[in-house]
Amino acid sequence: MFKDFIAADHLVSSCSAVNLFSMNKTIERYQKRAKDAGISSKMGKDNMEPVKEDTFTLAKKIEHLEISKRKLLGDGLEPCSIDELNQLENQLERSLTRIRARKVMASQARKGKRGPPKIFQNQLFREQIEKLKGEEKILMEENTKLREKCGMQPLDLSSAKTPQGLQERQIVEVETELSIGPPKPQGLINSS
Repeated sequence: MFKDFIAADHLVSSCSAVNLFSMNKTIERYQKRAKDAGISSKMGKDNMEPVKEDTFTLAKKIEHLEISKRKLLGDGLEPCSIDELNQLENQLERSLTRIRARKVMASQARKGKRGPPKIFQNQLFREQIEKLKGEEKILMEENTKLREKCGMQPLDLSSAKTPQGLQERQIVEVETELSIGPPKPQGLINSS
């Protein structure tokens, strides 16, 4: 019986040593994993920063687009400046022109024809030319104001209309004759 007690005691002590060793290993593994998880969570936090910035940027863009949409629909125009209202008007006019062109092209395509009719194309071009002339006038006025602010000489509007280095062609009237037959020699003087 004493032998059994000693054997049992030895068994318990060896089990305790094995369990203690096993417990230490388990604790070490836990600490290592916790440390690795801390590093990976830190890396995750570092990776989250650009994602948060992108999310913030996209949220701002969405907000800006919603404001633009409301303005285009005519809501919330009270705080807009005259320049903003002019920009909105120009944007709406350009959109309307594109919509009209698509509508004409679609109706022509259904009829089996290609492209908008020449009359409509000419009208679109005239509208675009008028808009561009208006924009040019506004830009020239703005340029003049800026030159005055900077103390520079105002531009000569006649030279501002032509690109630098290019002179406008002068129109010269020349009389021409149309005759049927071989050309007359230029050195001979007609005495008739």
